[in-house]
Amino acid sequence: MDPALPPGPAVAHRPPLSQRIAAEFVGTALLVAVVVGSGIQATELTPDVGLELLANSLATVFGLGILILLLGPVSGAHFNPVVSLADWWTGRRTEGGLTVRDIAAYVPAQVAGAIAGAVLADAMFGKPLVQWSTHDRSAGHLLLGEVVATAGLVFLIFGLARKDQLRYAPVAVASYIGAAYWFTSSTSFANPAVAIGRAFTNTFAGIKPSSLPGFIGMELVGGVVGLALVALVFGYRRNSGAAGRE
Repeated sequence: MDPALPPGPAVAHRPPLSQRIAAEFVGTALLVAVVVGSGIQATELTPDVGLELLANSLATVFGLGILILLLGPVSGAHFNPVVSLADWWTGRRTEGGLTVRDIAAYVPAQVAGAIAGAVLADAMFGKPLVQWSTHDRSAGHLLLGEVVATAGLVFLIFGLARKDQLRYAPVAVASYIGAAYWFTSSTSFANPAVAIGRAFTNTFAGIKPSSLPGFIGMELVGGVVGLALVALVFGYRRNSGAAGRE
């Protein structure tokens, strides 16, 4: 989700790490607040599960697109450990790619932001600030859905980078997530940090803590599959240079 800082480029004026960490924390927190808050609002307005999912997905599309547009120039607007790890992997041989130090800072910020966002959403709707979800999501078909959702997300982002089209990332990534809410059985978490945050709320968007290992594992698998698809379709590129940077 990086309209301004594509995976792997040599970035001459990358913001300080402290600013990038703040952007990842705030962005992930707001993203989860949108997902959880819109889910709570939807269930309070209608008992129709289809309408609840529609409201939840539309709010996520709009919120995610805005957050990528706003925070992409600062941190790349990953909000997702899988995307950050994929960014590091594809850019590890380039001068300006994410470093291990960056990953060690990004991932905790994303997880902490996701938890904070879930707590914030619960607080806004008068729910217990922390209440473990009882929504079991451990079925095999849901885990397959997470592989598909995450692989598609990584394929999209890094495919756009390969074709120098990352300026379209806010619209493209948000649209993909909105679609994946509906075409994947898991409703497309596609994000280990968001999955962890959603375990802290026993609401429409929640996930039972015991379901987390399976979801996170399949999201990591999906990330690998997504990168393999990028290499298969677009070919291997050792150094992506400044392609796609605005």
